[in-house]
This record gives sequence, C-alpha cells and structure tokens, in this order.
Amino acid sequence: MLKTTPFTDIHIALGAKMAEFAGFNMPIQYPTGINQEHMIVREGVGVFDVSHMGEFWVKGDKALDFLQYITTNDLSVIPAGKAQYTCMPNGKGGIVDDLIIYKYSTTKYLMVVNAGNIDKDWAWVNRIKDSNKDWNGLILDNASSRYGQLAVQGPKATELLQLLTDADLKSIDYYAFREWSFAGVPGVILSNTGYTGAGGFELYFPAERGIEIWNALFEVGKPFGLAPIGLGARDSLRLEKWFCLYGHDIDDTTSPLEAGLGWITKLDAKDFIDRDFLKAQKAEGVKRKLVHFECLERAIPRNGYEICDENGKTIGHVTSGIMLPNTKVGIGMGYVETAFAKKGNIIYIKIREKLISAKEV
Repeated sequence: MLKTTPFTDIHIALGAKMAEFAGFNMPIQYPTGINQEHMIVREGVGVFDVSHMGEFWVKGDKALDFLQYITTNDLSVIPAGKAQYTCMPNGKGGIVDDLIIYKYSTTKYLMVVNAGNIDKDWAWVNRIKDSNKDWNGLILDNASSRYGQLAVQGPKATELLQLLTDADLKSIDYYAFREWSFAGVPGVILSNTGYTGAGGFELYFPAERGIEIWNALFEVGKPFGLAPIGLGARDSLRLEKWFCLYGHDIDDTTSPLEAGLGWITKLDAKDFIDRDFLKAQKAEGVKRKLVHFECLERAIPRNGYEICDENGKTIGHVTSGIMLPNTKVGIGMGYVETAFAKKGNIIYIKIREKLISAKEV
C-alpha cells in the first residue's frame, strides 16, 4: 500500500500521472506536461505537494550539541528564525542524508529530511542519541506524519502568498522563516526556501488543514496563473540550478568533499562525525569530484551513463541528467576522476556506444 498525502485525491482528480516515490503515491506530471510545468515555475508561479518530506523536532538543553555532532555545518552561527542547509555524515565517509535545519532557539530545532530517508534518518539519529549518555534529556520527535507541506515557487510566488497572510513576506530573508497565520490557519511555517532556484516559499502546516490551504491558494492564484506542478519538473528545475538529489548525486558512498559540499563542511569549527576522515581527505585530495556539464551535441545524458575521456576511457559516470525544456540543451551532473574535473574541460558521455561531447561548466 502506497502512502498518501493530504492532496493525493486532488492530484488524481486533476488527471496527474501518479507513480511511487519514496513509498508515496505522488504526481509526476499533470496533463500540461513537464516542459510547460518547468516554464510556469521559471516565469510565473507553481505549487508542489511535498508533504512526503520528513520533519523531526529536536529539543532540550543538549539539542545544539547533538545537532553539531551529527551534521557537518556550523549551526551555532545562525540566529533564531534562520535555517541552514547541511548534511549528516555516516561514520564511513559517506552521507546519511542532506537536510535543512530550522532554528527556533538553542533548545528547539526542526530537521527537514528527504522523503526516501525518513526511516533511515530516524533510526540513525536515535542510534546516535542512544550511544551516548551525554544526550540524556534530549527529546527527538518524528512529526513527519503530522505535517503537510506545499512549495509555492516562482517569481510571482511572494506576491501571491502575501494575499493570504499579514506577515511581511518581503522581510523574511532567504533561508529565514516565521510561524504565522496563513489562509486562516494559525502557526504555519513560512520558509523562504525551495528546491527550484526560482524563489518562493515552503509552507508547513498541520496535515488536516492542508485542503483549506490548497483551496485558498488556488482561489487567489487564478490571476497569477497558479498551476500544480509534479515531481518531474521539480527534478528538472533543481538540476538546472545544480542542486544535488540524494540517491543520485550524493549517497552513503559519496563524501561531502567529493560532492562539492565543502562549503557546508566546517572542519575547523567543531567536532562532528567523520571530521578526522574528512580532514585527512581534504589534505590528501579527493580522487573524484562531482562536476556539472552541458552537452555540445543534442542528447539526453541519463543516470548511470559512462563519462569518458577523448580516447573513450571511462573516467566516471553520470548521476543526473535532462534536456532543458527552454534551451533544449542536455545538461547533467556526474563524478569524474579529479584530474578531469576542471571548468571548461571537454568530456564525453557514452550513449549507446557513441561518445557525445560535453563541456564542464
């Protein structure tokens, strides 16, 4: 049995193509199609059902110390009301998950984790908590099933959303948030974050109030051309912005340094899981790097395709790839041997035994 979100019946009624994703029955695209949905978000405003994401509360006097230990970024530098992108190392040089942490106070935080990793992440944080008596009094609460989440994204998103709240949305900086009344629902988390690169907010609310919020959005959204957007366009939008996707571009076998996430890996700021490993890896230099590329020939690079040098020797593999709806250029991400990881370098994607040229960008 697939899990559902508060909006599953709406997606089906709208004619969405539904498929399993992270154990949920999710809309991949609507009758408008992925390409048009992509452009709606880039040029106007669209709404994504992302209620499948996971939410863990971390509370208590040890909350900050605990999160500092299990994540790579330095959570101590952000004030209350801000959020931080980070990742959890797995003790073996890889990544348990990438996530966003919302800081309410030094004793109260919200972790938002990837849908496909909810069970794994929950087991991991409890394993770390139970392994050390110093975490006594720490409260972990898996609230994933209690929350609904919608991502309203695009250049017109803020103007539309402002019609449903008296919170001053323009005063909420990027990666900042507030809890406020929205569409008559109290205590909605209004987060200036998103996975599209198009701007907008992510809204967190009690799951049972989701339909009210959906209906209110589409009522005021008519003049803006608001449209529901599926996970297919969510993937193309994030890839156009070079945002990593867990399970493709990062996973339990990739280190944050290999994945270009050194900027969220604060080796000198604190102690954390895998710190010594990552310090040694940085000193020695990584053997492979995640690169971004654009195809110089018409082609769609896909996950798992080999990346080769000019002589056809395999030097890596593609982790994500699409053809952009607007430019019709194939783009992708993939790991290559470090010697070949350089902006402007020409590499070759092996597609059906043919080498397709691409440039690292």
